[in-house]
Amino acid sequence: MADGAIDRVAYAGSGLVRVMTPAQAAAATTAAAPTDGQNQQVIQGLAGYVRKCWHAARDAKMQSVEKRMLSAVRRRRGEYDPEKLSQIRQFGGSEIYMMLTSNKCRAASSWLRDTYGGTGSARPWTIEPTAIPELPPDLMEEAMQEAAATAQQYIMTTGQVPTVAGMREALMRLRDRMMADIHAEARDAADRMALKMEDQLSEGGFQRAFSEFIDDLVTFPTAIIKGPVVRRKRRLEWVQEAAGWVPKVGERLVMEWERVDPFRFYPSPFATNVDDGYMIEHIPLTRRALTEMIGVDGYNEKAIREVLELHGRGGFHNWMSADSAKAAAEGRLDPYMTGVGDGDTRIDALQFWGSVSGEMLREWGLPKDQVPDPAREYDCEVWLIDNTVIRAVINPDDLGRKPYAAASYEQVPGMFWGNSVVDLVADCQDACNGAARALMNNMGIGSGPQVSVNMQRLADGEKITQMYPWKIWQTKSDPFGSTAPAIDFFQPNSNAAELMGVYEKFSVLADEYSGIPRYMTGDSAVGGAGRTASGMSMLMSNAGKTIKQVISNVDGRVLEPCLERLYYNNMIDSSADTDLKRGDLYIVASGARSLVAKEQAQLRRNEYLQLVLQSPIAQQVIGMEGAAELLREGAKGLDMPVDRVVPPVEVLKQRWMAQAQQQMQMQPQVGGGQQLADGTPVTNTAQPLTS
Repeated sequence: MADGAIDRVAYAGSGLVRVMTPAQAAAATTAAAPTDGQNQQVIQGLAGYVRKCWHAARDAKMQSVEKRMLSAVRRRRGEYDPEKLSQIRQFGGSEIYMMLTSNKCRAASSWLRDTYGGTGSARPWTIEPTAIPELPPDLMEEAMQEAAATAQQYIMTTGQVPTVAGMREALMRLRDRMMADIHAEARDAADRMALKMEDQLSEGGFQRAFSEFIDDLVTFPTAIIKGPVVRRKRRLEWVQEAAGWVPKVGERLVMEWERVDPFRFYPSPFATNVDDGYMIEHIPLTRRALTEMIGVDGYNEKAIREVLELHGRGGFHNWMSADSAKAAAEGRLDPYMTGVGDGDTRIDALQFWGSVSGEMLREWGLPKDQVPDPAREYDCEVWLIDNTVIRAVINPDDLGRKPYAAASYEQVPGMFWGNSVVDLVADCQDACNGAARALMNNMGIGSGPQVSVNMQRLADGEKITQMYPWKIWQTKSDPFGSTAPAIDFFQPNSNAAELMGVYEKFSVLADEYSGIPRYMTGDSAVGGAGRTASGMSMLMSNAGKTIKQVISNVDGRVLEPCLERLYYNNMIDSSADTDLKRGDLYIVASGARSLVAKEQAQLRRNEYLQLVLQSPIAQQVIGMEGAAELLREGAKGLDMPVDRVVPPVEVLKQRWMAQAQQQMQMQPQVGGGQQLADGTPVTNTAQPLTS
């Protein structure tokens, strides 16, 4: 996170001042009582509580997964861990590293991107109305009035009171008709909301953040994405003035998404998901980003100015020293070095999301309407820089959800950190590296003859390190009378075939462990069933079973929560269009379903369209409107401009009406047509779709 570090601009809360040392707090308390209603000891306790949580989460992460994460970065780069590299160099020989892990990660990420990329205007999620949409109160009242009017009309017409069974049947017919209308209205509302959310996702950078999330998913034990986060952004807008439309730079609130660095995310030690326990994110801030927080609701201006002042005098430069060693191990720039173009070092901040007692919130100065019960635990957002709290507010989400979503390539039950592709093929990677190093060493040794030299029999000044064709070796007689040659040549054995077999075996096991077979990356050397088109299709279908589980994790743990929070924000947004607000809609992530059914559905749709076009009976059954919808769906699957290829239904109806009127005008001129009793000609306006 760089300059746009403002996470929330609503839900104002009381800011907190800088934490004092016990001596400073005692002196301040003796000098004068607090005038802002905040107890300095409580504020000190807040900073201490957040730091205590961070230390616990950091220590648990370092013991469990941080070494795996560092190793994962090196494995994707094709680098050995320092300890392993030292052992190899002590032994000597080749330091070759086979990029098996990197290849599997690229294949997995490409497969996932292809699944979630969609075809044409398709998206890997939909908004669906509930099976039985809620009937609004006004329509319920209208239904009751219509039922009463129907009963009254029946009494006036027949002079009899309708039976209970007759009234029940009439009400059921009325209910079915109204439910059909409500379901159609809910479908239209769902389509409008989907278009709005798709526009928000595009403007908020969701595609970029999700693409980076996929790279993390195949590399690290767990990948995290953050959003929607409301930020104030500068945008170039067109404003109408007297002289016409002119471009001007303005500010507006935008919902954004971003990838969270797994190295800088610290879940609670016993957390199993992002909403289980507290979560802490390490956010390096620039001075500019911190300055932009001044004046924003929920941030304490006095505390921010104190941080900026102390930072300018050399403070806060390395209060999270553990990250320096980690950055060096990753090969990244030290975050505490002067940034290029920034002119200063970064200021580390911890963003804490977790529960805090209502009594402490009362002491902070939050009003009673926000904290009605001091004995309860309230979900809060707290920003901490060293011992200074610059922000503390109630979680803006009324449901207490945190703005994070996380998933693993292989989810481990009951654990926050799962397994990535790197973890699954780690043993195979090590075995392949060992076989490749041995192979290279053996090839080097066996590439030419080895020489055994009796140094006592060589002539003085003879150089044994130089060998070339037709070289003449000067030797002496053996003083002991031995007839053995002074120089002996022998050829070492080559074990290349055996080592290649070992490498191939573990390479195949990597395919099995990761669920990413080599033919998914274009390897044509596939035997057995893979030699035929149908056999290859079966192999790819079986391979898809593994990736489907991964996609299901992403659908349920990432895509649906992100979209549900966006839908929730649109629902509570007072400035949003009221026609979009419906509470009986739900998000359906279709990534796993699209992997299996995307191509199959397009094929079946084309077959069905051909059946309709070739069958006059089918045309009469579905009508022109139904045929138009089939053509529209087919154009979507081919990534074509749908509205240009297939006009909207309203335009088609106008065309059909114009054709019908033209035929009615031409009918008397032709003659011989049938007429009704009033002389109106009977015209058959039904036209087949094929000529």
